[in-house]
Amino acid sequence: MIRPLIVYFAVVAVLFPTNWTAAFAQTPSAQPRPPIIVSGTIRDAVGTPIADASVSLDEKATSASVEAKTAPNGTFSFLALRAGTYIVRVQKEGFREAASGPLELSFGQRKELDLVLSVAIGNYASSSEKPPPPLAPQPSAMQFDNKLEFDDKPSFTVAGVTDWTNVGGHGSDTKLRTSESLAKETATLKSGEPGETSASASEAARAADSHRELGDRAEHSGDPLVAVREYEQAVRLNPSEQNYFAWGTDLLLHRAIKPALEVFEKGTTLHPKSARMLAGLGVALYAGGSYDDAARRLCAAADLQPADPAPYLFLAKMEKAAPDPLPCAKEKLARFARDQPTNAFANYYYAVALWKRFRGTERGSENSLVLQQAETLLQKAITTDPKLDAAYVQLGTLYSASGDFTQAIGAFQKAIEVNPQSAEAHYRLGLAYKRTGEEQKSEQQLQLYKQADKTETAVIEQQRREIRQFLIILRDQSQASAPQPPKEK
Repeated sequence: MIRPLIVYFAVVAVLFPTNWTAAFAQTPSAQPRPPIIVSGTIRDAVGTPIADASVSLDEKATSASVEAKTAPNGTFSFLALRAGTYIVRVQKEGFREAASGPLELSFGQRKELDLVLSVAIGNYASSSEKPPPPLAPQPSAMQFDNKLEFDDKPSFTVAGVTDWTNVGGHGSDTKLRTSESLAKETATLKSGEPGETSASASEAARAADSHRELGDRAEHSGDPLVAVREYEQAVRLNPSEQNYFAWGTDLLLHRAIKPALEVFEKGTTLHPKSARMLAGLGVALYAGGSYDDAARRLCAAADLQPADPAPYLFLAKMEKAAPDPLPCAKEKLARFARDQPTNAFANYYYAVALWKRFRGTERGSENSLVLQQAETLLQKAITTDPKLDAAYVQLGTLYSASGDFTQAIGAFQKAIEVNPQSAEAHYRLGLAYKRTGEEQKSEQQLQLYKQADKTETAVIEQQRREIRQFLIILRDQSQASAPQPPKEK
């Protein structure tokens, strides 16, 4: 058995001292090739590293295998000398055997694994504790049929937190505010959802639920650094859709845009039928400045769950903030309005999408029909929800574009009646008065606009100060992506 091992494998000598030095000396010299390194950590269901576990690296093509023991910190490492398909298996007395999925390894590749060992049922035999109910055969926590394994460590580390006093972002302040608003709304998609723990769940899944719940409590109590680490641990123990979404959302909420993007990308690949995971990915892409890609993810989320208003509303807010029409937005918002005719926001946002396309075209009979359609949608939105001040503002904007300043002024006044703090309504009303020659009224409204805008900006700045921003260290980079030094809690 030793002879084929000389050709195919070597165990890292620092971690696992062996007597293979002489064997390696017999390996014939060949063209140097970059090594293949497979390493990782073995843990129990609550995340404690397991020492002295037997780990084997098996090559599928030849059935050749090499074994080693985990170090006191639960780590192991193998050096494979040829490319191919491998499986890592783990055994430890008192635990169930665990295995990774097939690993397609090529020269120069480094593969890092985190595998979880569940307590064997028979381990309860000598205890007075009642044994748990029989479990159906379970794959390891990192292995699911037709899903990815969580076998690569993330390319980032959350190093700390800092006050959000010098926030940066892509594009205009309007886009930044939209990004902040969408991040908060993404977080609401996980509110009130049931836990996954059940009598038939694996120990790893139950432990993961505990970590996720600890993360929720830490976030609510104002300790985001603990929260994000609990969410990450939950994913490592059980890469479920719920755990991935909680982790990605927390990163997004605290402006760790690149890490959030990485987590949501992996989560959507692992759970391609999750509409909210796609929505989270879309929001992360938007926050990173990839507006068209963001829109496409939201359109895909809307296709997965056409009756759910959330993907449409996220897409609509992106469309409203974008200077140019976004791909697929008009078609999806048209479906939103058609399928949910009594939804005031569905009618309002579809009207906004039509207006954006009308605004950049030459006036003609066809475009006049588009403008009429938008007006009808806005009237429907107002009838459904008379308190929707944004619909009055948009209606006044349409009237102004048509030269009907009398109706425009009436619409803007109604918006202010509904929401006296609407900065946009005061601003547009001031412009309409100016166009009709009412300079005094125009100046009065523009002053009210400045006051309302100042108040709105102060509220947003206060909200930003209340959110702690994550300090991120990217792998192989020495600088964090957030301001230094950290003010860690």
